[in-house]
Amino acid sequence: MAMWDRIKDQAKGLQQQAQGARGAGGHGQPGAGSGAGARGGSKAQLVGVLKTQLASLKTELKSGAYRDASMAMCALVAAADGSVDPVERQHVESLILQNDVLRNFPPDQLRQRFNKHVDQLTYNFQQGRTEALQEIAKAAKKPVEAKAVVQTGFVVAGADGYIAPAEEQVLREACAALGVSPQEFGL
Repeated sequence: MAMWDRIKDQAKGLQQQAQGARGAGGHGQPGAGSGAGARGGSKAQLVGVLKTQLASLKTELKSGAYRDASMAMCALVAAADGSVDPVERQHVESLILQNDVLRNFPPDQLRQRFNKHVDQLTYNFQQGRTEALQEIAKAAKKPVEAKAVVQTGFVVAGADGYIAPAEEQVLREACAALGVSPQEFGL
């Protein structure tokens, strides 16, 4: 439990830094000017911290519930805008297979579960979304796993250096399904 308290403290510190940057006039939007605005930069920092924290929990994240919920989370992030094109699907699958924590599981299991959810989201987005959130909710029984599922979603969403509003909404929905406060992640 002490480890999670450290994680929350680090995330809160980053959130406060980000709020300070925005309060100082840093309302830049990603893509404007030099690239990432204050908000995009702070989210990128948060993603980096969450990725490191997630890696530190690798030995604790070996359950099937975490595996399945994480794959549903990755599919929801990929489909956050309502569709998943083949390039995006391949990119997210690559991120999954390269993720240090997800290497606890056989790659074929990860691919199969991720692609099942993406297929469902592609065929019928609302039904696929409901099924993915139900799968995610199964990880709520263990708080460390529940928060790790959200962290995994953040890492995938922020892999391009920016978390889109639609991805933030998906992360908020996952927090609700898991009983995790979205404020812990700056949402």
